[in-house]
Amino acid sequence: MALLSAGSSLAEDSRRLEHVVKQDCGSCHGLTMKGGLGKPLTPEALAGVDQQTIASIILDGVPGTAMPPWRPLLAESEALWIANYLKGGKLQ
Repeated sequence: MALLSAGSSLAEDSRRLEHVVKQDCGSCHGLTMKGGLGKPLTPEALAGVDQQTIASIILDGVPGTAMPPWRPLLAESEALWIANYLKGGKLQ
């Protein structure tokens, strides 16, 4: 089930996905994305990785690590939104 819905606005979708990043990603990568159980997801840490690669990692996880696949819960467009968000450093 994807998080984006046909009747929701772009602003609502953005707020929902931002919440996913802060709560779900932050639970392993740290609330400020500076690392924890998972690696840091700061713009500096992701500087050498393109958005499509990040989105693929989000969707398919990393075998042998605690990073689960999110494909059952996120659409590809949502994973790409999250990748762009992380690369943009919009976490506070």
